[in-house]
Amino acid sequence: MAAREAGGVVLGKSADKLFSLSGLFAVYKPKGPTSAGVLNLLKERLLAEAGVQTDGTRRNQVLKIGHGGTLDSAAAGVLVVGIGKGTKMLSTMLTGSKKYTAIGLLGKATDTLDATGKVTEEKPYDQITKGDLENVLRKFTGDIMQVPPLYSALKKDGERLSTLMKRGEAVEAKPARPVKVYSLSLQQFQPPLFTLELSTCALMQELTRTKQGPFTLEEHALYEDKWTIDEIARSLEHCTSLLSGEPAHKKLKTEHPGETAVSCEDK
Repeated sequence: MAAREAGGVVLGKSADKLFSLSGLFAVYKPKGPTSAGVLNLLKERLLAEAGVQTDGTRRNQVLKIGHGGTLDSAAAGVLVVGIGKGTKMLSTMLTGSKKYTAIGLLGKATDTLDATGKVTEEKPYDQITKGDLENVLRKFTGDIMQVPPLYSALKKDGERLSTLMKRGEAVEAKPARPVKVYSLSLQQFQPPLFTLELSTCALMQELTRTKQGPFTLEEHALYEDKWTIDEIARSLEHCTSLLSGEPAHKKLKTEHPGETAVSCEDK
């Protein structure tokens, strides 16, 4: 393969291999950074390994890369990434199955419904039993109507509702929408920590996406030490066979109803 040029500089084999990558793969997004921030770091790592030096604007033009569904900065787990022509496939990830592990905290409620928000209510939780929780979970399985939280990725006039809420602007709740929850189970019950919610107030302490489409956290997500051209090439080759058998159904998405597939330039 012939050497390529970027910014007038002739590049070598590593750059050739990088720019030939195409398809979908998964990375692990840690708690803290945004999904866009993780993609920007990934892109910087790959371009640096390939010997391509660009400023921020030029970097977004040189290497085409995007993700298939936002994970909130407070959440962790599987983030599906498209590279090259694979960016055109990212919309399929929005209708694929998703799976999460959530840890809840009984006795407190916040304005954001998670641990990052301001505490708005506190109630006793000693009366709540494991059986109480399991009875409630049955009401949230199958076909249900879900009202998207105000702190979400849904947009009004081009801005996320969560951004508007943090600025103190008035935001109207979106209408309930149908979702299908295929399974919901209580993994642990050690008050005040649990997995979901009940007749006390509660908040979501932690959220980890363990599956998106056919990509699982355990088998497919590349951690930061594996963000290399060769590792991604191997992952792309392996993941191609996964995509053919993924059913087009949707799991309940607890962190960002209405999420969209975006390029890494999107914030």
